[in-house]
Amino acid sequence: MKKFLRHFSFVLIGILLLILVISCQAPATESEASPSTPATSTPTQSALPVASPGTELATPAQLPPLPYDYAALEPHIDAETMRLHHDKHHAAYVEKLNQAIEQSPELKGKSVEALLRDIDGVPENVRPIVRNNGGGHLNHTIFWQIMAPNAGGEPTGTLAEAINNTFGSFDTFKQQFNQAGANRFGSGWVWLVRNPQGELQIMTTQNQNNPIHEGIYPILGNDVWEHAYYLKYQNRRPEYLSNWWNVVNWAEAERRFVQSNA
Repeated sequence: MKKFLRHFSFVLIGILLLILVISCQAPATESEASPSTPATSTPTQSALPVASPGTELATPAQLPPLPYDYAALEPHIDAETMRLHHDKHHAAYVEKLNQAIEQSPELKGKSVEALLRDIDGVPENVRPIVRNNGGGHLNHTIFWQIMAPNAGGEPTGTLAEAINNTFGSFDTFKQQFNQAGANRFGSGWVWLVRNPQGELQIMTTQNQNNPIHEGIYPILGNDVWEHAYYLKYQNRRPEYLSNWWNVVNWAEAERRFVQSNA
């Protein structure tokens, strides 16, 4: 009997040791890629070109020319505002962005969009300068393109359909957009964007932040910094927001909307 119990004990201990060895072998985690199957990333809309069709803003940055004359958006936006806005404010963003890049040569050759998408990867000593002035350069480059002389009216095509489906009607969309712009405290922008879920939404950003900071694609945006309207409208931002629809380039907005779904 004692011999049997001794043999049984050896068997039981062996089984327990085997269980212990198996439990200590941790399975491979999902984050570990097999050597024969390299990890890949799926492109997202936030990685699409934002400034213009097929291209991003290069560095060192250059001030793009206005695509129309200073007075082309009269009477809704006056020539003097356009001259100061483009030649002084936008030019200053370009100059300061280039100064920051000179301080950090490792940033040279990266697009403005790439710098803004990975703003936490920009050296800390120039990060606020790149964020503010890179954003100012990108925002205004978009802004000049989504306005045009003899423009305005209502959108057509797929963007019009998406606006109606999302907001109920174009008039409702305009009201909500204007309200968001009027309520943006201090300086900033109001945007129509396509979010990562593929849905249209209205959002505002402070200062010169761009929606791509949050992985969101800007379709069109209006500048609600005072330098964009104060010479003509003084403190009447709602009036500026209302009149701005007369210069919206819906063909460009449609192109951006289609691109956002590429």
